[in-house]
Amino acid sequence: MAEKTQTTVPTENALASTINDFQIISNKTEQEVGITGGIVEMSYYESIRQNTVRVNVIYADSGVVPSKATNYKSVMEGLPIVGSEKCGIKFTDNNGVTLGGAHGTAKELSLFVNKVTPIVGDSRKSMISLDLVSKEFIQNEKGGTRVVKRMDGKISDNITKIFKDNLKTIKKLDIEETENNFNFIPANKKPMYILDWLSKKSVPKGKMGKSAGFFFWETSEGFHFKSIDSLLDEEKNPRKKRIIFNDTTNKYADMPAGYHVKAIEYIKDNKIHVQEKFKMGFQSTRIITYNPFNGYYQVKNTQADTMEVDTAGKELPVMNKELNMEGEGKNYTRTTYYVTDTGTLNTGNNAEEQLKKSQQDNFDYSQIENQAIRRYNQLYSSETTVTIAGDFTLHAGDTVFIDGPELKTNIKNDDVDKQHGGLYLISDLVHFLDNKGTWTKMNLVRDSFGRKGNHSTSSIIS
Repeated sequence: MAEKTQTTVPTENALASTINDFQIISNKTEQEVGITGGIVEMSYYESIRQNTVRVNVIYADSGVVPSKATNYKSVMEGLPIVGSEKCGIKFTDNNGVTLGGAHGTAKELSLFVNKVTPIVGDSRKSMISLDLVSKEFIQNEKGGTRVVKRMDGKISDNITKIFKDNLKTIKKLDIEETENNFNFIPANKKPMYILDWLSKKSVPKGKMGKSAGFFFWETSEGFHFKSIDSLLDEEKNPRKKRIIFNDTTNKYADMPAGYHVKAIEYIKDNKIHVQEKFKMGFQSTRIITYNPFNGYYQVKNTQADTMEVDTAGKELPVMNKELNMEGEGKNYTRTTYYVTDTGTLNTGNNAEEQLKKSQQDNFDYSQIENQAIRRYNQLYSSETTVTIAGDFTLHAGDTVFIDGPELKTNIKNDDVDKQHGGLYLISDLVHFLDNKGTWTKMNLVRDSFGRKGNHSTSSIIS
């Protein structure tokens, strides 16, 4: 699959960019007050491990011109800000990419004040920190959003229903279809709890018994429900940027051919703590199930190297063979126990149809549960932290390709690192803006080691 041409991001784009608008709407009067002139710094966060986007803004109350809306007092006192105020935000990087838009448009970025923290305050000046979250994050606590009714059928269909019927979101939904069905009674749980719970029980299409595990998160483009496999599959999730880190001190130097942006900071971290990973079962697991319907007791061992998964690097981490235990079924490091869900919550238009399904399992633990446990643990095998000039085209859940220099005694070495370089998934991202500059800092993760493909072309055959 050929890649689309993308704009390079020069290092000077780390210069201060523009906060176009930041309006706070009073809970009492619904009047708007702009605090753009008083903003000292702002951080915008996205993460595949976080249900919604977040923003933290620090502003100087003395930097906001008093107005009729604030009774000619400070914003904190005159509006006043007590929490849950709606905020309209719009900000632009130095490539002209804008997050947020006019009220009522598809690009509108509206968040709500979740926490107010005075940092400095006296009779002459004050600094206020506001933590903002999405509407759905707060609505999740309301009794009217609780998931009450029994849900049947394909998991991905029920994910969509929860977003629309319970959270009542109007944001764009990017929901990947699941392979498996699952009938359940939600027991009046919060919708985001159910969404996270179902993520761990979901299997991507065509991967039953081979892989499992999804993430549910929000970006400025809407809500996403995607499998780990599809996130690491470059055909389904093409790389957004190609990043280079080198020791060139001239920030205005030309970008090496084939790259979009030069990293300002590049920190590599092997996240494999062997004893902890073994404890969590990232390579070998055992599952024991008991079927009370027929008394069948099953012990099943699975190995990571037998899974058919899409990896970002060349190979999954290989452990020392000397640590292997001799004998069949002796290498597992984690055991889970389940009573099978047989003959419960059967579907059908009448008793006869339901009776025919009375011996079917509602959920196949042996082919899903441990596969998901192992896949989540594998994903964070290798982690890299990268800081680049502010680039608002990037989001949590995107993939990027990064290269850094190979460590050698020859200081003139220009070879790229074949072990840590390559394709990574953006797990966490923050866009940071202040009066000195604009940066995008990312935690990049992947399940494997070894550079696969190269920076100038996709690893997929065109």
